[in-house]
Amino acid sequence: MPPASKRVSPHVLREGLGVLRVAVRAEPRVFALSVLASALYAAMTVASARVLGWATETVVLPAFESGHTTAGALSGAALAVVGVALLKAIGVAGRRYYAGVMQYRLQAEYRRAVTRQYLRLPLAWHHRHPTGQLLSNANADVEAVWAPIAPLPMAVGVVFMLLIAAVSIVVTDVVVAGVGFLVFPAIALINVLYQRRLSPVATRAQQLRAEVSEVAHESFEGGLVVKTLGREEAETARFAARTEELRDANVAVGRIRGLFDPVLEALPNLGVLAVLLIGSVRLDSGAMSPGDLVNVAYLFTLLSWPIRALGWVLGEVPRSVVGWERVRAVLDATGSLPYGDGGLDGGGRASALEVRHVRFGYETAPDAPAAAERDVLRDVSFEASPGRTIAVVGPTGSGKSTLTSLLVRLVDPADGAVLLDGVDLRDVRRGGVAETAALVPQQTFLFDDTVRGNVTLGLDVPDERVWEALRLAQAEGFVAALDAGLDTRVGERGATLSGGQRQRLALARALVRRPRLLVLDDATSSVDPQVEARILQGLREARSGDATVVVVAYRKATIALADEVVYLEHGRVAARGAHTELLERSEGYRNLVNAYERADADRQAVEGGEEALA
Repeated sequence: MPPASKRVSPHVLREGLGVLRVAVRAEPRVFALSVLASALYAAMTVASARVLGWATETVVLPAFESGHTTAGALSGAALAVVGVALLKAIGVAGRRYYAGVMQYRLQAEYRRAVTRQYLRLPLAWHHRHPTGQLLSNANADVEAVWAPIAPLPMAVGVVFMLLIAAVSIVVTDVVVAGVGFLVFPAIALINVLYQRRLSPVATRAQQLRAEVSEVAHESFEGGLVVKTLGREEAETARFAARTEELRDANVAVGRIRGLFDPVLEALPNLGVLAVLLIGSVRLDSGAMSPGDLVNVAYLFTLLSWPIRALGWVLGEVPRSVVGWERVRAVLDATGSLPYGDGGLDGGGRASALEVRHVRFGYETAPDAPAAAERDVLRDVSFEASPGRTIAVVGPTGSGKSTLTSLLVRLVDPADGAVLLDGVDLRDVRRGGVAETAALVPQQTFLFDDTVRGNVTLGLDVPDERVWEALRLAQAEGFVAALDAGLDTRVGERGATLSGGQRQRLALARALVRRPRLLVLDDATSSVDPQVEARILQGLREARSGDATVVVVAYRKATIALADEVVYLEHGRVAARGAHTELLERSEGYRNLVNAYERADADRQAVEGGEEALA
């Protein structure tokens, strides 16, 4: 996407009209109703001038001349004025109602479309786009796209009004019409200059709204880091810099509008003065009647405000175009995970897992070509028989977490395949992998919901099954001790729980689904070694034959519980075999596991010392 500041006005109007065409095609019936209501308003606006001129000519002036009038004449004039005003009010109400319906429907439709696209796009795409930007796309950008919809029906009605008014004025007096019509090209010229000045500034302001959202979201997400490292002032300064830029951009928009708005407001009024001046001369010469002059002057007075609707639409067009480009960038994004028609029917037993010559790499930049990918995994192959436990071990950056994402098809390999029960995951129908495999990731996420809600996530299961999953995850004890048990709210991101408790709830969330492939990405790192051992041992005993388990681990006691170890180094399988076997024949594995064990022992010693001092 090109920088917003470079999107200047020559193409903006054309692109903005294209966006409005999309809106009309999406809601043709509602748009037609809003335009009909606006046309009624426009027609009654012109009619009100005609009625006023007629009343002046037939009721007011004769009353002044004769000194009296009849009740019938006054009633007729009053009924004509009230009738026109009533129809005009109906037009205003209908125009605003249907314009609002159209605008909010389009906003809702495109918010849903953007959200569906977020869910459809693979995790690799999300890695390349900041969360704050994605929030801005779904909220501020969608609102900006359809901002011109509210004044659009009125602007269309204004065109209709201008046509009716032009005919009415020309029929009344050609000379006065010629003078008055000089106002319209002047307004058009001012509007063109207005858009050329406003377009780049408004576009920059819309871009800065997204940047402010990105910075704010990043600061909130990293709140713990900000607090613990004393970065409050730095983050405040970073946020302030962006908000000050946004403030300056909005002030610039306001300054331009403040410069042009009075001119656009004054031009119709100047036209009225010109009409009155020329009209008085025509009136003295007998070329037109007083009623005609009142009709024309009042008509120009009424037109001065509706003409502004054209300016309102044009004023929103730059923001609309920028928002549309940002929204379309999401909706047109490629890289979705294609699905097949196959299933994973394992008869309720554990799945057989095979990783076959897998290669995977992340793009170094959003627009980087495929050749620029950095391989994280290269020619990785191993298999696991149903019901077996595989430990994946490796130093930091060896590709362990990436491998777990491949096993549950959050991403697809660039080469090779991952198979469950002999079926390539790319050939499985949508939702099929999630029904069979479950991942417990490193970063535990809990919703601001109850314990039950966080474990089931909408799955319709009885509480007995929830307690069974909690028992296997060694979470039954602390959940039972909570004030409301399963109905206890855990706070945002599980703020009321410890790290180990959050991890055990996340594990229970996976277990309650009774997966046939369970993938644990260092999912017990925050629990005590004894608790971790009981969890894995319980899984082996209770789920024996029901689930194949792949666990990313670093503790020797945990690794020793696995049937087989896959040792990764630099994205490759450096060794495979039993734990004791690899300790003997793989120096890299032996050094890594022993280093893990020493680090874990030191950590426990420090924690034990702190408890003793306490």
